[in-house]
Amino acid sequence: MNAAVLKRPVGMPAHPNELDLKRIERALAARKRYRYVSPDVRAVTGGYLIQSPCCSRNIDADGGVIDIALLHHDAMGGTWKLFCKDHKRGTWEFHSVHQRLNSATDELNADLERVFWQ
Repeated sequence: MNAAVLKRPVGMPAHPNELDLKRIERALAARKRYRYVSPDVRAVTGGYLIQSPCCSRNIDADGGVIDIALLHHDAMGGTWKLFCKDHKRGTWEFHSVHQRLNSATDELNADLERVFWQ
């Protein structure tokens, strides 16, 4: 196969892309919380936004769609930054950095501190 076909055009960001979006969607099936709703993964500049209906009603009493997590790919360092939403302030808070996408989604799915799936 011609190696030139595999190269991304100069100036084109690596993320978001359809392959990693699908990887994240599949990974979310293993989450520990909010198992009865279907999260949505959307491409955003530099990464992926995960949203879901609020089945606990802790954040949205009407069960509306809320932000769960933001995954941002740091092109310079080649790492994944995982952010959680401070719903009271309406801001994203840095949570952790990961070398691989799988590690970031594992952290999101386990949610031991219950900061994502509230």
